[in-house]
Amino acid sequence: MSSAVTRYHALFESLRARRRKPENPRGLDMVASVIRTRIKHSRHTLGWLRAHAERAALHTKDLRSHSDAALNEHVRELRELFVCGREDESAIQRALAAIREVARRETGEEAYLVQLMGALALYHGRIVQMVTGEGKTLTGSLAAPLLAWRHRYLHILTVNDYLAQRDADSRACIYRRCGCDVGAIVQSLEESARFDVYARPIVYGTPKQITADWLRDQIRLGQLSTPWAGRRLLGGQLGPGAGLGAGPMIPGLRAALVDEADAVLIDEGVVPLIIARSRREDDMAKIYKDATWLAQKLDERADYSIDHLRRKAELTRRGRHRLSELSSGLEQPIWRATRRAEELVRQALVARHCYLNGHQYQIVDGRVVIVDEYTGRFLPDRSWEHGLHQAVESKESLEVTADRETLARMSFQRFFRSYPHLGGMTGTAADAAGEMSRVYQRPISIIPTNRPVIREKWSPRVFGSLEAKWSAIVDSIRQVHAQKRPILVGTRSIEASEILSQKLTARGIPHRVLNANFDKDEADLVSDAGRTSAVTVATNMAGRGTDIKLDPEARNAGGLHVILSEMHSARRIDRQFIGRAGRQGDPGSSQIFVSLEDELIRLYARSPGSTMRSLPGFSTGELASSSRSAALALFTYAQRRAEHRARVSRAEVLRQDDWIDKHLPGQ
Repeated sequence: MSSAVTRYHALFESLRARRRKPENPRGLDMVASVIRTRIKHSRHTLGWLRAHAERAALHTKDLRSHSDAALNEHVRELRELFVCGREDESAIQRALAAIREVARRETGEEAYLVQLMGALALYHGRIVQMVTGEGKTLTGSLAAPLLAWRHRYLHILTVNDYLAQRDADSRACIYRRCGCDVGAIVQSLEESARFDVYARPIVYGTPKQITADWLRDQIRLGQLSTPWAGRRLLGGQLGPGAGLGAGPMIPGLRAALVDEADAVLIDEGVVPLIIARSRREDDMAKIYKDATWLAQKLDERADYSIDHLRRKAELTRRGRHRLSELSSGLEQPIWRATRRAEELVRQALVARHCYLNGHQYQIVDGRVVIVDEYTGRFLPDRSWEHGLHQAVESKESLEVTADRETLARMSFQRFFRSYPHLGGMTGTAADAAGEMSRVYQRPISIIPTNRPVIREKWSPRVFGSLEAKWSAIVDSIRQVHAQKRPILVGTRSIEASEILSQKLTARGIPHRVLNANFDKDEADLVSDAGRTSAVTVATNMAGRGTDIKLDPEARNAGGLHVILSEMHSARRIDRQFIGRAGRQGDPGSSQIFVSLEDELIRLYARSPGSTMRSLPGFSTGELASSSRSAALALFTYAQRRAEHRARVSRAEVLRQDDWIDKHLPGQ
């Protein structure tokens, strides 16, 4: 044992001896937990993973000669070792080799050495970074049976229902041969069927679905006594089967494997999961409509100011005076309460200026449906809090839905930390390594690629205006399309994807659009995106979990070309989208187009217009090389500022979660 590990053990023992003392026991427990985690993971270095993966690979040579019956018996014997808790490193290596052989026979996919390394890291509770296209799905399916054997129940969390159902179906043949039944929890699944799925050893689902079901269990069993979920809620208020006699849907939180870990654990981690119900009486609809009318009567700058970054509105002295005059003729007594009236109008102003159709939401079948900023997908069962959703509905002249009463809530990151075993996979974990360690005590293993990445990175192009940028993107698509290469164009919003689609149609360039409006065609669109001459315009829906496979002619023409039409608020998202090209040694290329009118610059760069217009070579068209470096530095600054702001926000939620754990331990 190394001297460093020895010191860790000595410090841990001293902390454990002091835990009986009354002073700051919570703080000591947290420090002890961090030390325990470091001791546990200190030996799982990249060299250790490679050595053990190589030993596992040696076992597969013998397994090739096994008959199907002999292989099944071998898997059964290994499974018994794990179920009984008698597995050692040798058993883990032999089991991994056996599952590798099962996967080869069932799917035709033979895991590479780097995928065996990734599976071992997942089994030992690490976050694995594997470059996009290196086979994370197969890697996860090698580790999943081992974890299910060891922990009895394994939840595999991913970013959307489509991926959960797809992976559960495609991996089922591997799992069942390993003695593990599998199912997927998706939005459309009835509650009665969920009990059966959760009873299976391996369950796929989104954080939203599984966290919501767990919260409902806690309310049902009377174990969640929060300001939002007390014992008064028991007995029929959560729908059929919600009584005490129904029992929990989820047998327990044992182990979790998180696909796209940075998106789920970091980007979505601070989102609160809320169990709510509509109030019995909707007496606020008219008030929200009146607030929208009042907001339209006020003048920007003179009566109010908008902070687009923080999504806040502030009334000026004149604005408050005008509001008082305008609201004096309204019937409802609420307008006589000055502070409440101003709050309602500020919310209406925020809805009007900071929440835009085609960006933060889309109107679907007469309803306001939120669009996820990170994935580009619809979130049909989510709504904004504190009357914001109703303010947006009123702005769009839709039926104003009833306010919702919160019954229970919990941040996703607090839920994830409830799992005794947590591992994850992503293509971009290193950028969030500090948060992964601080929030979840999970170390990161960066797995090397199986083949060198040969994707070309073309020089970014910077423009002074949006219109010039869109024109240049269309010209670039036309040039690459003439080479018969497939093209994937990434946009940040539904509106941007439709703007580009109109411009391509006007130029006679055949293409297909993948955004939340066409989510039912996703599988078909993705399967065609790698074909010769295909042009696909997509939101972030195509940025994660999509495997764009090239046909031979497309590969010979130069592979997939990815165009990013705008930089995102986090580098990880840019890298994920660009990573669609150049997978597993395929040829490919990428290029970023940006303009000084992009949202990233408008929100996160200070005085970008005056700064750039003072530089030589500035133009509303493409910036000259003398100005381009300064402009790109401005974009880098804005992106880092956006990332910092997001980290601060997540840290605040973490402090709240720690406070709840400390002062409300029964939650």
